[in-house]
Amino acid sequence: MENLDKVYAKRIAEEYAPKTASKVVRLKKLDQKVKKPANIFAFTFGTVSALILGSGMSMIMTDFGPSDIIGLVLGIILGVIGLTACVINYPIYSLILKTRKEKYAFEITELAKEISEE
Repeated sequence: MENLDKVYAKRIAEEYAPKTASKVVRLKKLDQKVKKPANIFAFTFGTVSALILGSGMSMIMTDFGPSDIIGLVLGIILGVIGLTACVINYPIYSLILKTRKEKYAFEITELAKEISEE
């Protein structure tokens, strides 16, 4: 019974002790810090672009607008804008990712070297 109390006390003490992050956890957090902004931008911009493209297609296929010709022209313009935004989404994503990789490259490579040398 006394041994069980010691184990219980040790477990509670570990729960309240300050935790030190391991180097691998720090490396994973740095990797996420590099990739997350680019991913958030790509998903958001891609979603908005697809909605614009869809709105343009909808205006072309339906009678949504003051007249048929104006709706058709507005739909084509919106469709081209949405399609262009969809096409440039990946190059912008790549550029954001590249700049963030360059910004954090030294810190990540140094931490990876430390981990691999242990």
